[in-house]
Amino acid sequence: MLSELSRSFTRIDARIAQWEGRLAEDEAPALGPLVQDAIGAARALIDAVLAASGRTPPPADADLLDAFKQLARGAPSWNAMRDNLRELVYYRNCLALGRGDALPAAPQRMAVRTLRHVYLYMRSRCETEGLL
Repeated sequence: MLSELSRSFTRIDARIAQWEGRLAEDEAPALGPLVQDAIGAARALIDAVLAASGRTPPPADADLLDAFKQLARGAPSWNAMRDNLRELVYYRNCLALGRGDALPAAPQRMAVRTLRHVYLYMRSRCETEGLL
């Protein structure tokens, strides 16, 4: 029987694979919704890992980086993925401020790759720690 954490990783992997498939076909999804969905996916994984570790996830309205701080508290090796999360938040902030000019080239591809990195790091950590 799959754990809730395993189901969370499976769901997020499928979402990332859909975006990767669209990008492979040169179909660039709208950046705003993609970034929001990527942030939501990263947050869902953080919450799932916290719950699987017996820790209470922060409130649903907590920012992604605040949720990450809770995950990294007491385990600084989680900081290896902090910059990836900051990158997603940076994209969101650029869009909110109307500063598309400050985004990297191919921001859709970068957002999906960044989320894939977060996913892979978190999954490998959970496997190593025996949570999966």
